[in-house]
Amino acid sequence: MEGKKKRIGWNKYFMDIAFLVAKRSTCKRRAVGAIIVKEKRILATGYNGAPNKMEHCIDIGCIREELNIPSGQRHELCRGIHAEQNAIIQAACYGVSIRGGEIFCTNQPCFICAKMIINAKIKAAYYKEDYADNEAASMLKKSGVKLIKV
Repeated sequence: MEGKKKRIGWNKYFMDIAFLVAKRSTCKRRAVGAIIVKEKRILATGYNGAPNKMEHCIDIGCIREELNIPSGQRHELCRGIHAEQNAIIQAACYGVSIRGGEIFCTNQPCFICAKMIINAKIKAAYYKEDYADNEAASMLKKSGVKLIKV
């Protein structure tokens, strides 16, 4: 007689989906995915890439690479939108409340995304891979948003 099949936990399930979403990324440097979840339901997804109807870095090159800008610095010098930003924007476009939700990101959110997560009233941010932005982690913790590495 076979034993019961073991199901993966919710955190692994959502993080696996975030990594699948990241496969749509058009960034040359780093493929990032994010999903926003509330009550174990996916509300919105996002990946990093150029705005709608704009040329993608994988097609025309990366401004940040051309200027030798290190990771975690000078985010304004990028044509792409971060995965977390795209997930929050997607929820707003379709009238989906993400207040009290949780965000699962393949990478730790940056400083700009941290501010958006805080103001969107997201209660927790789960991530798998580190990102060179200590200020973002500090800001999330000070605001009461749980930052959890999985």
